[in-house]
Amino acid sequence: MKKIILIVFILSIHTTIAQKSTEKITISYGNNSIIDVLKKIEKKTSYRFYFIENWFNDNYRISGQYDSAKLSVVLKDIFEQTSINYYITSDNKVILTQNNIIHDFFPKIGLSENGDENKAIEGKKPVFIARGNTPRRKGIETIRIGKETIYSSLKEFTLKGRVIHTETKEPIPNLVISVPDKNINSVTDFDGNYTINLPLGTNYLELKSLGMLDLKVKAIIYNDGFYNFRMEDNLEMLDEIIIDADKDKNVNESIAGITKIQIKDVKTIPLVLGERDILKVATTLPGISTAGEAAAGYNVRGGKTDQNLMLLDNAVIYNPTHFFGIFSALNPFTTGDLEIYKGNIPAEFGGRLSSVFDITTKKGNNNEFKGEGSIGPVTGNLTFEIPIIKEKSSLIVGARATYSDWLLNATNEEKLENSKASFYDAIIKYTHEFNENNSLLATAYFSNDKYSIASDSLYGYSNTLLSLNWNHRFNEKNKGSLILAHSSYDFNIDYDNKNGNSNFNFAYDVNETELKLLMSYVPNNKHSIDYGISGKFYSNSPGKKTPKGNNSIVNTLTINKEQALESALFITDDFSISENLAINAGLRYSYYAFLGNTDQIVYAQNSPRNEETAIDTLNFGKNEVVKNYGGPELRLSARYSVSPSLSIKASYNNNFQFIHTLSNNTTASPSDTWKLSDYNIKPQRAQQVSLGLYKNIDGNTYELSIESYYKKLKNTLDYKVGAELLFNNTIETEILQGDGKAYGLEFLVKKNKGRLNGWIGYTYSKSLVKLDSKFSENRVNNGKYFNSNYDKPHDLSIVANYKLTKRYSFSANFLFQTGRPVTYPIGKYEFEGEQYVFYSERNKFRIPNYYRLDLGINIEGNHKIKKFAHSFWNISVYNVLGRNNPLSVFFVTEDGGIKAYKSSVFSVPVPTITYNFKF
Repeated sequence: MKKIILIVFILSIHTTIAQKSTEKITISYGNNSIIDVLKKIEKKTSYRFYFIENWFNDNYRISGQYDSAKLSVVLKDIFEQTSINYYITSDNKVILTQNNIIHDFFPKIGLSENGDENKAIEGKKPVFIARGNTPRRKGIETIRIGKETIYSSLKEFTLKGRVIHTETKEPIPNLVISVPDKNINSVTDFDGNYTINLPLGTNYLELKSLGMLDLKVKAIIYNDGFYNFRMEDNLEMLDEIIIDADKDKNVNESIAGITKIQIKDVKTIPLVLGERDILKVATTLPGISTAGEAAAGYNVRGGKTDQNLMLLDNAVIYNPTHFFGIFSALNPFTTGDLEIYKGNIPAEFGGRLSSVFDITTKKGNNNEFKGEGSIGPVTGNLTFEIPIIKEKSSLIVGARATYSDWLLNATNEEKLENSKASFYDAIIKYTHEFNENNSLLATAYFSNDKYSIASDSLYGYSNTLLSLNWNHRFNEKNKGSLILAHSSYDFNIDYDNKNGNSNFNFAYDVNETELKLLMSYVPNNKHSIDYGISGKFYSNSPGKKTPKGNNSIVNTLTINKEQALESALFITDDFSISENLAINAGLRYSYYAFLGNTDQIVYAQNSPRNEETAIDTLNFGKNEVVKNYGGPELRLSARYSVSPSLSIKASYNNNFQFIHTLSNNTTASPSDTWKLSDYNIKPQRAQQVSLGLYKNIDGNTYELSIESYYKKLKNTLDYKVGAELLFNNTIETEILQGDGKAYGLEFLVKKNKGRLNGWIGYTYSKSLVKLDSKFSENRVNNGKYFNSNYDKPHDLSIVANYKLTKRYSFSANFLFQTGRPVTYPIGKYEFEGEQYVFYSERNKFRIPNYYRLDLGINIEGNHKIKKFAHSFWNISVYNVLGRNNPLSVFFVTEDGGIKAYKSSVFSVPVPTITYNFKF
């Protein structure tokens, strides 16, 4: 009986539609609320509105002017930016509804022309909300998204928005949003933004993040829409973990060979002199190492130190180390996240062969003033987060400096009595959110080092960078960023020999400025497309030597300045072919042009480059193209999910590198100069393939990964024996370019939960170089492959933290590495009355193996909520075993014989107490 009455009621409505009033409206309103406008319409016409007043926001204002317009036209404009629908009855009643539509017809369901059932459906299936027999979920908020439309046939819609902290208003990154019963998942980005595709109707969303109270929401989806979630802290004390990862994200993401670290998760790892260092932690992970304790650079998968693109807020940082490579140049209190791409490098990045270190500075708190600092035996650090406009803009300001000279003066070495070593760095980042579609980020950074170790020379180097990032969201599917970045690296030597007349100053610098447009387009839940264009201008001063003082006999010497332009077009599509197979495919086209004003020497073909084979000099005017290089770079990665917690990934990359370091040291040093590819020096090239297996165990309690790689290099730079790299206008005569190859197997197991957590990383790898030529002076080791300077086949790291109580924990860090290659003298001979040393083939031998154990105790302050500052003590001992690990081995002739000596940095245990505070 009820069904019959309902059918009669609907039919009666349907039959009266044609009889609706044709009354026209003439009305104007300006800056009025919707309710006020509806009341005006009621006064001027016979229409009456039925609605609930709390559906409307009094602060939302509208304006309009109409002359003899249909009511439907006016109402369409009034409700355009709201979730309100309307229905006009035959007796001039206007019934308003939230989100949904009042349907006055039956969908036509039957047989189509070809006989298929359920194909002849007119309009869209209405959204029905189940009641009665459906089990209720207590304590779950209901939200309604979008406005239902009649003629849309879509069954899936996009929900976007942002997740922020209820109190601090800060974004919550890496938060998982899921619909468990429909196997739908999404993750917020660094700014707390999310995008999730949901089916029409009712969806039960779950929001989860470490340290936050889980949130469950019932979302009724009518159309595309926006919703910002707010989440609260989970007051329950959680077990601390070392490296955080979204649940199964390491398994599910399509990019291979990516490592992610958050600075907040490294504070308990015992490091030298108690300084938190996100880059040092990175070297405990497979595939990333250094040539030694005081090496100013990082070797990734058998690559040279200059083959890593180090980015700080999109600007290149050329030397990311302080204090002979012992500390990183990144302030730990302002650094947010670090992503290292060592397998598949996204197409937006170029110019390096081995890896990208994408470092992001934290955003300042825009709601309340905060501070953080530390006091240690060598460094002091202080950082402030300052709201400028509440909930809109903020500053984060950090400064760090060392007072390490006392450490050198406290030694018993007479040679070190007059030594000095100091550094400082400062960073400031401004963030402004104009509205939900526009935001601005600006970063300025400066670092400076000065040191003199038992010499007459004072060395100094500095990094300067500026970056501006304008983010704009065009619509629900398109957004973009315009990035302007400038980087500068300077090195200088102040030589002052009080007993001589050869005093001089030497300086060089490398500068680059880049403009990049990065766009993102998400057409559907299957594809995510990034594309853009970039242009970079290099301006290098390879060196200038000038006399110091009136008595100096040094002549001024200036090396020719260099300029070049590097530009690129790029596009990447991250798409899902099926539930199990996903592909990240990218293409980058790079173009490089070396520019004048310059003179380039032409050497005779089929001859070694030297003074005798120089046949001509070419002169190029200002900004004239001297030589260009470039070509396509393919970036391809694929992931196949065997199960929700197990996947296989493979990748292929080819890359160009147009700028190189010049150094004949076995380890990177601040005095290494940078050289652009020119008429005679070709860009380096590399190809890499990788294959890996990724597994999560016991709900991501354990993570396991095994990845192998093989890399081929072309035009890699090396040098003749005894090469003169400074003050040399014909540097190409000292450089050798050859081939290289690297391969390895990386193993990582991590425990993320429980009182005991940490990871074990092991790498077996080889890094080889071949310098072959038909000319003997350009041939090394008879043209055969030999070990590179940083080849270390075995690399083992164990990092562990045990949580004894909520306040006390113990940490340990153990490292073992094969000794790096070295060239030994193997004999001596006499020629014309003089004795000479005969050396082995290059890098035939190795220095002793390296191993080190560090231990630490971490003490948290009490956890009272209402207190001025929260403290954290770190008591650690670096190199507990007192292992005298050699950095290098060198040979000197004494009393007619050859003697070998080892140099090391920390040959004894180094205890440290560091006090950290946060307010």
